[in-house]
Amino acid sequence: MKRGAAAWLAIAIALPLVATGRAAPAPSASPADPALALAALDRRLADIDAQQQSGRQEIGRLGEQLAARHARVLARGRAFYRLTRAGLLPIGGGFDALVTYAMHVERARRVLASELEEEARLRGRAAELARDLERLSRDKGALAVQRSAMDAARAAAQEEERRQKAFDKAFETSTGAAAGYVAVGGGALSPDTPAGGFATARGRLLFPVAGRADVNPARRDGTEGPGLEIHAPAGSPVRAVFAGRVSFADQYGPYGRIVILDHGDHYYTVSGNLDEIDVKIGQDVGAGERIGTVGDDGHGSMLYFEVRHGSRTMPPKEWLGL
Repeated sequence: MKRGAAAWLAIAIALPLVATGRAAPAPSASPADPALALAALDRRLADIDAQQQSGRQEIGRLGEQLAARHARVLARGRAFYRLTRAGLLPIGGGFDALVTYAMHVERARRVLASELEEEARLRGRAAELARDLERLSRDKGALAVQRSAMDAARAAAQEEERRQKAFDKAFETSTGAAAGYVAVGGGALSPDTPAGGFATARGRLLFPVAGRADVNPARRDGTEGPGLEIHAPAGSPVRAVFAGRVSFADQYGPYGRIVILDHGDHYYTVSGNLDEIDVKIGQDVGAGERIGTVGDDGHGSMLYFEVRHGSRTMPPKEWLGL
């Protein structure tokens, strides 16, 4: 079952990269290689970082230029004011003096206007850069959220893949010892194990839930054979139907919280849709011992139960004597 990887791919494809400023094409990552989507997103984040650094540096330079330009504007303004102030007009100098004075005033006005225009241009550029930096900051935040979601999806896919391998491994061996979720067995599993083992208990297994319960045939995705939905109140104790050793105890796909017991000779029982798991991997349990409680997945409280020989699912009713 690779649904986790499919979910990771869906998130990688469904979250388009945020454009920053000028329109930029979304990365053309192949759905078969989600690492390309992550690499493209990381490149976009690096590009935003570079743009932010460049923008801050330019704002710093503009600040220095504005300070110098403003000082010049003030100096030009004071000079222009002195030239145009009443009382300084060359009334007694004749027409030529007035013309010369007017030329000086006009030149001072033009210089002052040019300085003011350049100061306004620099301030406009600074404001534009500030807006760009604000936009880049928003885009970077959106991309960071997207990156976090993709990382979480990838981690979830890796975790599901780990559980998938552990689930499959649990049905591969019934002897020896190994790490992780590998079924371990061989030798005496419990003092109450019959000499003939699990195979001789067909029709005589304990019922997994104490008390009255409604039983319906069912199956879960990914299985070839039948199982049972045993409807009982939520929280009801679920017990081992035969002595065994815990080979898997975790959340897993359509089974929800699940406990797999290895009963030796490659026989297993699967108890799914649990609310609580009360055992650990490698723990020996006796027949009738509590392994968890009945859960409710939103479709009513029930225990999902299977009997397997290796990975093959067998009709459970005949094993329970139903």
